[in-house]
Amino acid sequence: MKKLSIGVLSALFLSLTAFGPLPAQAEFNDNEAEVQEVELTEEQKQELAVLHKEAFEKKKEIIEKYVEFGVFSAEKGNKIIEKFESHYEKLEDDGYIPKWDHKRKHH
Repeated sequence: MKKLSIGVLSALFLSLTAFGPLPAQAEFNDNEAEVQEVELTEEQKQELAVLHKEAFEKKKEIIEKYVEFGVFSAEKGNKIIEKFESHYEKLEDDGYIPKWDHKRKHH
């Protein structure tokens, strides 16, 4: 049974590499990811703040469940939550405008 599983996985891997990338893996177009230079109104910032805070709280709840279920140690869970908090604070400082236009090295 183990040989059959390995054979099936090998065949799957080879078929994926032989036919090239799948449509879902299409090359990312950097031009589509550009963030427009805009100034949000206070009302828009408040609306985004509520949504981001809800998302942050939900992410935090998920990490706490992983800790409860033993997937992460409490220390690792706290580190992940601290990273979420840092990201949220940065986003808040940037007026809820994402900074996704970092220049990356392309190989």
